[in-house]
Amino acid sequence: MINLKRTLVTAVVVFTAPLVFVGSTLADDTPVIQAVTHAGFGGGTDVTTRMMLLRARKALKQDMQLVNKKGGGGAASMEYMMTLPADGQHTLTWTTGHAVSMALGKTDVKLSDMTPLARGTDDPQLFVVNCNADIKDANVFINMQKTKSLTYGTTHTGGIDDVSAVAFTKKGGLMDPKIVAFKGVAPIKVNLIKGDIDVGVLNLGEALTEINEGQLCVAIVLANNRMAKIGDVPTALELGIPVSLSTVRGFVTKAGVSDERAAELEAGMLKAMNHNYFKNFLTEIGLDDTSVVGADEWGKQMESMLADMTAALKDLGYIK
Repeated sequence: MINLKRTLVTAVVVFTAPLVFVGSTLADDTPVIQAVTHAGFGGGTDVTTRMMLLRARKALKQDMQLVNKKGGGGAASMEYMMTLPADGQHTLTWTTGHAVSMALGKTDVKLSDMTPLARGTDDPQLFVVNCNADIKDANVFINMQKTKSLTYGTTHTGGIDDVSAVAFTKKGGLMDPKIVAFKGVAPIKVNLIKGDIDVGVLNLGEALTEINEGQLCVAIVLANNRMAKIGDVPTALELGIPVSLSTVRGFVTKAGVSDERAAELEAGMLKAMNHNYFKNFLTEIGLDDTSVVGADEWGKQMESMLADMTAALKDLGYIK
């Protein structure tokens, strides 16, 4: 089994190497596919996209270049995609965060403006704490919040992270969380280790190195079932709090692309994500190959995600 840190290093090395040959790729009139993301380096979306790219280049017989468009919780990346021609020479990594941005009205882009291609990960939200803290025990974690408000570190406000914290405390009859938004997962982990915040809302892959090193511990998983890699950690559902939320990451391209090109992109990406590189990556972050699905199932999930997130944000008071 591979080490996640080594997996990321491999992804970066293999990813950057082909860029040396972009000039020759363009010389024979083969376009470079833009792989658009909204995420910073090292986060779950960035790593998932890079791991897909490892074999997708070979499957599609085209170079693929990562293009980062931050802003608006994914709104900027979607709006950038809308400036591109509908020729299937780009992909966008679409996540739960994009669904939140759309629900909040941060962009005019609609699901009908996108053509689903494939899903890469379906990654449950975790409440991660310092291993030296008493709240690493799930029951202590819950009981403490009956009388005390804990500080939750998230990557931004109005997204899946603080929705997770607010939904959990509201449905559990607990004190409202104090939300502290950081720019990326790295400062969340640093502040958890320093003891400056109580809880980090993260995915397993984002905290796996620190978990393996015994610095951070998972108190509760927001999923219907326990995760194999951290099977001793209970779910919110089994503790009596019905909250199940995941960070989902999949790929789309601009609507209007030909059926033939969309099918070609889907097939290439599915082939890439069924390679052992990507399968091992899923194993390392506590997932399995059921995370990878094709365009039809992914498109249906995108629709349900947006509907569910809109309802949740209304219920939590983010949308009037």
